[in-house]
Amino acid sequence: MSFESPKPFQDFAHFPRGLRRCGEFTVAEAQLLEQCGHAMLGLYTGQRAAATDEEQRFIEQVQQGAAQESRHAKVWLKYLKVIGPKRVHRLCTPMASGSGDEDYEPVEDVAE
Repeated sequence: MSFESPKPFQDFAHFPRGLRRCGEFTVAEAQLLEQCGHAMLGLYTGQRAAATDEEQRFIEQVQQGAAQESRHAKVWLKYLKVIGPKRVHRLCTPMASGSGDEDYEPVEDVAE
């Protein structure tokens, strides 16, 4: 059997309440991560060699960053996306020097 793991996978560093209660994964995805997460982590980091064709497809799809048919690769890529660095979206950009506003001069407040 592929993706065998002796104990359930938990990532309390990123999900202190557990994978099932974090709100990022469906129940099925959380169960798959808990059941096969250690095996997927070992395959991803290279600490474990692929024992089956399904595990080899998992490695190839994760390296490409696109999972076609492997549900393990889809869940693992989603897990990596969730724990990855967060993007910050700003609604405005700071004024850059040389932006075409050469005649702009700040006005000082003069107290009379």
